[in-house]
Amino acid sequence: MELIREYIWIVVMLAMLTLSACSERTEDDPVLRASITTTEDEEAVALYKSQCLSCHAVDLSGRVGPSLKDVGTRLSEDQIADIVMEGYQGMPSYKKILEESEIKSIAMWLSNMKEEQEGDT
Repeated sequence: MELIREYIWIVVMLAMLTLSACSERTEDDPVLRASITTTEDEEAVALYKSQCLSCHAVDLSGRVGPSLKDVGTRLSEDQIADIVMEGYQGMPSYKKILEESEIKSIAMWLSNMKEEQEGDT
């Protein structure tokens, strides 16, 4: 009986995350739009929208998962790729969901998310 309750709880939580992601405006978000400078960035943003947005929010500010706004300040591209590939502290592994090239693409894009330098306002 306890296993059934846990299963139902997980299904309900996943449904809530999916619904919250679906209700989010994504097509004109200024944070995502401003981060697109190349075709590779466009592909990474599309991956972010389809795979990451529900936990990390449309503006990268975080929801269930942590903020990614300045993740490139804290982590290298390789570290980000490792986390996406293997999962980390509640984040699932994406190595069976995304191609290695897709993981590298999103890691490269996220590694460019850095805190604004002094004087950049």
